Amino acid sequence: MNIIQKEGFDFGFDPSACESCPGYCCRGESGNIWVNHEDILRMCRLLQTNPIDFIPHYLNRINNRLSIKERVGEYSMECVFFDHHQKCCSIYAARPRQCRTFPFWEHFKRHKKELIKECPGIRP
Repeated sequence: MNIIQKEGFDFGFDPSACESCPGYCCRGESGNIWVNHEDILRMCRLLQTNPIDFIPHYLNRINNRLSIKERVGEYSMECVFFDHHQKCCSIYAARPRQCRTFPFWEHFKRHKKELIKECPGIRP
């Protein structure tokens, strides 16, 4: 078991738990997955498209920022890149920074109980 620890967080993360998880971090309540220019280029390379085509198809503009679109899933909202048959991210290798840093988000420093309910890989 390879537990990841990050300074400033009082929990660890076991990435092997993702293998049996049904994708809780990619679906649930509606929210925003913010993307930046580098994220967009990385996703475009993987999907073999360009930002002009990619942005209106996969992103929402919220004020002056861009967030990945969501869709209504079987039980909840889910990221448009969530493969609900395989229960995983269809662009995992090119996922945005916000997804790459999960579960080590500032929000979860104050809401650890919420995170433990969402992520089976959390190790107190």
